[in-house]
Amino acid sequence: MFIFTNKRKKDACFHVSGQTIPVIQQYGKSKKIAVVGLTLTTITILTMALFNFFKKSENPPEPTGPYKDPATNSIYQLLFCDNIELYRPKTPPPFNYPFDILFSKERTVADLQKVIDDPTSDPRVKMLAYNLQLADGHTPTKRELLAVIVEVGLDDGLDVVASFNNGTARYINYTGHMIIWEAKDEISDSLTAELFSKSADIVNKIGPWDKPRKPAPAKGNVRISFLVSDGLYFGEGGINVLFNDPLGSPALTAATHLMKYLTEKSLETK
Repeated sequence: MFIFTNKRKKDACFHVSGQTIPVIQQYGKSKKIAVVGLTLTTITILTMALFNFFKKSENPPEPTGPYKDPATNSIYQLLFCDNIELYRPKTPPPFNYPFDILFSKERTVADLQKVIDDPTSDPRVKMLAYNLQLADGHTPTKRELLAVIVEVGLDDGLDVVASFNNGTARYINYTGHMIIWEAKDEISDSLTAELFSKSADIVNKIGPWDKPRKPAPAKGNVRISFLVSDGLYFGEGGINVLFNDPLGSPALTAATHLMKYLTEKSLETK
C-alpha cells in the first residue's frame, strides 16, 4: 500500500498491495526570494509563509528541517500541508475563512467538505482540509491529486520543487534561495499539466503511505511525493535509480522541466 526504499541494496522499488515492483538501477549565500506574480486567493497563505523571514516566532519554536535557516525550514514544511498548527502562530484571531473552519475545535467533516468543494479554495487549503478529515477518521470518496513535490539530496544540500494543481509552484534551492511562482502563463500551465498527467500514472498504480511523513531524503537520493485527497503517496530511491525508472522517470523529467522554466523566468524579473 505504499512506496518504500530498499535500504540494504540502496536502490528503490514500488510496493503495491503486497507486490514488489523493482526499479531499474541507474539517474543520475545570502537569502533571496523571487516572487513571480501574486493572486488574491493565495495572499493569506503566502503572507504567513513569508512572515517567518522577517519575524521569529517566540512560541512555538520554528519547525526543524533540512536547511540551516529555520525560516526556510518553515516554508519547506508548509509545502506538505499536513500540519495545521504551523499556520496558527502567524494567524491571530479572529480567524477569517477558511481558517475559522480549519482552526475550529467544533468543525465537522461536512464543514471541511465545504472548504474542499469551494471552487475558490487554494489547493493547499484543500489539502489541509482533506488531512483534517483523514485525522477525524473520514476517508474522502474522491481521489484528487493536489500537489507534486520533488526533493533531491545533493552534495551541498536539498533542492525542492513543489507544483500545485492550480499552476502555482515553489522552488527551494539547496542554498536556501527560493522562487515563489504565482504568475501562471501558457508555458507554465502546460508544464504543470504534463507533470500532473505523469504523476497521476504513478498514483493510479500505488497506494498512500500509512506512517508519518519521513524526514527529507539523504544525499544521493530523490523522493517524489504526491499530495492526494486520501493521503501522502511517494517514491524514493537513488538519483540514478528513479530518474531511469519506467514508472518514475516521466514525472521526474516533467518536474525538472518545470523547475528549469521557473528559474529562467525568475532571472528575467531581476
